[in-house]
Amino acid sequence: MDLPSISTDATAIHSAEPSPNEKSICVIGAGPAGLAALKVIMDTPQYKAGLWKPMVFESRDKAGGVWYPALPTDEPPLTPLYDSLTTNLPHPVMAFTSYSFPPSTPLFPRASVVQKYLESYADHFHLHQHIQLSTTVIAVEYRAPKWSVWISSGETLSFDLVMVCNGHYRIPRYPNTPGIASWLNARKASHSAWYRRPHNLGDTVLVVGAGPSGQDISTEMRTAAKTVIHSFTGALPQDVGNLKRRGRVLSFGENGTVSFEDGSMESGVDYCILATGYEVSFPFLSPPNIIESIPPPVPPLPRELYNSTFNVFPLAKHLFPLQAHFPPTSLVFLGLLVRVAPLPVVEAQARAALRAFADPEALDGTQEAVDIICRYEDIRKQVGDSPLAIAKAWHRFEPHEQFDYRDQLSEFAEAGPTEDGLETSGLGKIRVHEWEREMYDHKGELRSMWVKLEERGEAEDWVRGVGEGGPHEWVDFMRRVLRKAQEEGETGVGEEGDKAKL
Repeated sequence: MDLPSISTDATAIHSAEPSPNEKSICVIGAGPAGLAALKVIMDTPQYKAGLWKPMVFESRDKAGGVWYPALPTDEPPLTPLYDSLTTNLPHPVMAFTSYSFPPSTPLFPRASVVQKYLESYADHFHLHQHIQLSTTVIAVEYRAPKWSVWISSGETLSFDLVMVCNGHYRIPRYPNTPGIASWLNARKASHSAWYRRPHNLGDTVLVVGAGPSGQDISTEMRTAAKTVIHSFTGALPQDVGNLKRRGRVLSFGENGTVSFEDGSMESGVDYCILATGYEVSFPFLSPPNIIESIPPPVPPLPRELYNSTFNVFPLAKHLFPLQAHFPPTSLVFLGLLVRVAPLPVVEAQARAALRAFADPEALDGTQEAVDIICRYEDIRKQVGDSPLAIAKAWHRFEPHEQFDYRDQLSEFAEAGPTEDGLETSGLGKIRVHEWEREMYDHKGELRSMWVKLEERGEAEDWVRGVGEGGPHEWVDFMRRVLRKAQEEGETGVGEEGDKAKL
């Protein structure tokens, strides 16, 4: 990437003889991860002493990230938010630990409720003063000893720490299935990023993908299409009403013909929606700071930082780049994990990031490298030797792994004073509650029961006033809903991920 030289104009770079302990922090993105990072920064003694100066850059005209709706007119769309989207995590589990959803909030809220929650979070903690809206980060480059950040206003700014919080639900991931390009060119197929509602897509619609969006869209399409074919890897052929489940697509043919790995074939498909996920993307980073490629096999750890579009590698604690081009505690990546409740995770990540930023020696590079190699070996035993398969699995956590990870980050963040004599976080001890693990395990039953209560018109009565006496009421409420689900034999539906998106 060709970049202009750094301006020495005082309006471009704020460098008026700062104190040695004064540090500037750039946060890229004002979605949930960026808001959490800013809130945690503002909680620190360093910020309160005027030593840490944060600045958040948000390309859109309002904070909220993926939860802030937009028409699918951009290429690609600014958000994949479809009209009917609700969370598939109960909001007490997905909420920031520092801020609950309002009393009487539906247990699985619609996207608009989550957006209002994020706006309320920003208002409550006075975050807007440090957020610069309608400002895109064009490029980020390390020029020792600081990071140079080029923004869309034409300014070039200098920062000690860059926190990457740009989210990963923007760049569609397309399968390389034979024939799909012809369908896309003929406008017989599109990625789910463009999907908003189920109407006017034809009588027979194919939905590819078993993640949250694929589950939701295939269910919703049944209300508008005569036949819905839901295709995903490992599915066994099954027809239930107007829904046909099929295995992975092998090829897209002419005249709406599709063949599947289970040996079946369908004809007359009018339209295909590809709910096939999104690529990890950092358009503002370029070599040598990051290389877009699948990382080489390990060991040894590479000396470069890689973005495979599935994972960023190697990162200590899934946060800090272990490479040779810049200090690993000066650039951090928040929110890369999948199959987690991300809002409390990014809170814990932000606290850990600031701990290492305040005291770089706290990050034991040798031990972190060992931990990465051990994880690599564990994943390799599960998925095989393919570097691509390992990359796909790298940031995917097993259900309770996220909770252990949060506790580990919190312990790291709470360690000793910094070189300037101030405590790193000042946030006190934050530990995962047992009810979080319990309710995460039962999220399928809870959601199925909640949908049933909504269909009966009973949900509003159930939730009215819950939370007015404090957050603990939500725990009791979820247990009550779970007992009801067990009484009625609700088992929930297996899902591939969680839509508490960033």
